[in-house]
Amino acid sequence: MSDVNDPCLGCAIVRGDTRTPGGVLARAPGFVLHAVASPSPVPGWVVLTSEQHVRGWYDLEEAASRELGPFAGRVMRAQREVLGAEHVYAFAIGDVLRHFHLHLVPRFADTPPHLRGRGAFDAAPGEHLPLEALEAAALRLGTALAR
Repeated sequence: MSDVNDPCLGCAIVRGDTRTPGGVLARAPGFVLHAVASPSPVPGWVVLTSEQHVRGWYDLEEAASRELGPFAGRVMRAQREVLGAEHVYAFAIGDVLRHFHLHLVPRFADTPPHLRGRGAFDAAPGEHLPLEALEAAALRLGTALAR
């Protein structure tokens, strides 16, 4: 099994060396927004990733910490308005990457119960959406956030 921290996946995404569906969708001081880097059963699943190596929210510099709430709120509103999400879950788990990352996972009216909430992380491979669908949702979100 490969180690996502050697070389650092978070750094590669922040620099643009590794492209997730849609690429970097938006930036705010201390953060980049991008689609989740792994297969997804949910369109519009995005991640706010810290630009620097910090393990958790508690390690963010004060300026980045102040930016996090307003930036996450803008993204969540866009997920609802542009993608039609009913609700957006926010998860900051911090068990894998050495970059703080906040998953913003939309829930839609037709999201199956077993994929709601934390269940989205446990989707079977057959439930993952095609890359084209993930890319299209990410780009719609990025376009809305650029306005």
